Amino acid sequence: MGDLTMRGLVLSAVLALAAAPAAAQDWKPIFNGRDLTGWTPKINHHPLGENWRDTFRVRDGALVVSYAGYDRFTDEFGHLIYKTPLSSYRLRFEYRFVGPTTPGAPAWAVRNSGVMLHGQAPETMALDQRFPVSVEAQFLAIGSGAGSTTGNVCTPGVTVSLDGVPLKPHCLASKEPARPEGEWVRFEVEVRGSRLVRQFIDGKPVMEYGDIRLDPSEFAEFAAPPVDPAKAGTPVDRGYISLQAEGHPLEFRKIELLELRD
Repeated sequence: MGDLTMRGLVLSAVLALAAAPAAAQDWKPIFNGRDLTGWTPKINHHPLGENWRDTFRVRDGALVVSYAGYDRFTDEFGHLIYKTPLSSYRLRFEYRFVGPTTPGAPAWAVRNSGVMLHGQAPETMALDQRFPVSVEAQFLAIGSGAGSTTGNVCTPGVTVSLDGVPLKPHCLASKEPARPEGEWVRFEVEVRGSRLVRQFIDGKPVMEYGDIRLDPSEFAEFAAPPVDPAKAGTPVDRGYISLQAEGHPLEFRKIELLELRD
């Protein structure tokens, strides 16, 4: 075999490796399927770490948002926060909505949940704070009171830009139809600091945005603004991941993380 042939084979191999998807071993599970190790609950009106009425629990290997212990939902919006702040990463998992909405939950919370990205440090959340300052990748199921699509984006306390234009409404719907209740849906997101976020549903790109910045006025609708107005416009390039509990039962499984080099 000549030198040119050998060099060609080596170059082809290098290019193939560069183009290949991340190896399975590069992804790491961040939910062990047995308990809530590595995750901390923050439920509105309750201190950080108090899992009020076992809202978050584990059942049959899935992380469950449950209202079995509630007589009625009265503004106990909750978030289960992963322990490590992150900047550039890929996150993937499966979710599904199950069972009836809890009595007392607002109409817009029916079959509505999400994952919060670049969330504020959990210890900075107020006792009576519904949502962390963050970007929300929103999930809906068919029959939701909030719309008919999934893989949407909402912005509690921040603003994002699409194609260089700042997003004015609090939420922007994707064009991906919501799935039926009870059906597992594959979600993945790629986050690159404050510059770029790409969201995928069942392997299909459904939303892309960037230029994440603090916007205290945007948060006023949901709670007393916890953001210093002097910091308005500050880029948000890292933060915490959290899973939502908004009044409708749902489950998460196969939660995996791949940290990226930027």
